[in-house]
Amino acid sequence: MALGRRAKMLTERQEAAVLGVLKAQGRYRERNVAMFLLSVKAGLRAKEISMLTWAMITDADGQIAEVISLENKASKGKRGGRVVPLNRVLREALQTLRDSQEGAVSDAPVIRSERGRNSERGGRMAPGTIADWFGDLYRGIGFDGCSSHSGRRTFITRAARRISQVGGSLRDVQYLAGHASLSTTQIYIDGDGEAQRKVVDLI
Repeated sequence: MALGRRAKMLTERQEAAVLGVLKAQGRYRERNVAMFLLSVKAGLRAKEISMLTWAMITDADGQIAEVISLENKASKGKRGGRVVPLNRVLREALQTLRDSQEGAVSDAPVIRSERGRNSERGGRMAPGTIADWFGDLYRGIGFDGCSSHSGRRTFITRAARRISQVGGSLRDVQYLAGHASLSTTQIYIDGDGEAQRKVVDLI
């Protein structure tokens, strides 16, 4: 993927700005906040957000679990499934969303379309619709170059920069991202200009 065509990652300030916009909404507020956080705090692709069911994020008691157990069928092929620990903010947003969806069964989609249960997809929002939603969201705020992949790139880059602080490695980031190869993960990671300046001063 050429550098000029990659979706831009979000800064922490931009992330906060997006959440501010979404939380100020009335209709579909809980769904939209959860959808954005599934991208930026769990690194899910549009297809994975679309295919996510409550069974993949709840425990045996039906409570929000500590992890997302993403099944292969919800991702990219036989090796796309993975377990992603739930970020605290995302977990809270998912609980709020679940509370708003009365009677949601385990195989019901987490992110529902406006058509709800009457949809041919059982109410889930289609991947293309989710990608369009992200595009409209970022354009509306004025974030040029951002797309549905921006949250995923943000998640992977942040994880890569901080993984050594908790004793992990890029291999752990690869697993979180669901990539078949480490080289693919590395393509997603943005460099840190400030870190580069600091290391040059140490040479």
